[in-house]
Amino acid sequence: MLTTRLWMGSVLIGLVVGMLVFDERHSLFAFQFAFQLLLAVVACRELLALLGNGRTPIAALCYVGVVALTVFNWVFHGVKNYQPGLDWGDNWETIHRFWAYVALLLAFMQLAIFVWEMAIFRDAGGSFERMARTWMVIGYLGLLPCCFAQVRWLYPSDKALGATALALAIFVPKGCDIGAYFTGRLIGKHRMTPVLSPKKTWEGAVGGLAFAGLAAIGIDRFAPAAVLERNVGIEIAFGVSVGVVGMLGDLAESLIKRDCQTKDASQMVPGFGGVLDVVDAVIFAAPVAYVWFMVLGQ
Repeated sequence: MLTTRLWMGSVLIGLVVGMLVFDERHSLFAFQFAFQLLLAVVACRELLALLGNGRTPIAALCYVGVVALTVFNWVFHGVKNYQPGLDWGDNWETIHRFWAYVALLLAFMQLAIFVWEMAIFRDAGGSFERMARTWMVIGYLGLLPCCFAQVRWLYPSDKALGATALALAIFVPKGCDIGAYFTGRLIGKHRMTPVLSPKKTWEGAVGGLAFAGLAAIGIDRFAPAAVLERNVGIEIAFGVSVGVVGMLGDLAESLIKRDCQTKDASQMVPGFGGVLDVVDAVIFAAPVAYVWFMVLGQ
């Protein structure tokens, strides 16, 4: 199991680094778009399978919502990049405009969910729960990853800053996960969440947060551009805060799996389980990392 995790983890790291390097040549970050869209669709499929037939949301609208939110991250900036005559204002105004359009898109999705249920309604019972589950899937796999995608465009005049920020958003929460795993295996004794995830320990959590802080320092110091200003206080605060939320993301997916009485989301990624099992921490940590970069970059 450990050997499989090591070689598969190396492959995943290579894929992410490759995406960051190759996307430097593309103004719209085509590799990240393809990567994120594929992961979104596969993760949506896994989550729908986890929920099972007894409590399946509106599958078609789940896919439409997740894909629409993912694609909109690139459509918005594509229009911005190829319509230089339009007055987009400063970077803050661009950020506000993007999220205003996202809110509008979510509003139309809510309308679509209601209309769908009205069209298929036959008997009482199940409609509200189905709509709520549909909204949860769209929010979890469509809305939260928008923060991850938007990290790329927070630094319009410097692609290196965007790539470094994205590396921090990925490798700090995953570094916390790795540090917690190995620390827990070596010295873990006190269970942190005996019901949700019995193998997690407080010792592992402390080791994970320490590793997250070191990952933030290492990336910020050795990357081509310094997003966290090479300030050790900011680097540690970023690492710990993003690491904590990443751990919560891991536990959030454990909650779903426990409730669905399933160990892994799937067996697609050897040694890790499914795509959801790989990206859970990053999805949850993305909004916190995004706020850090947004504040530091302005």
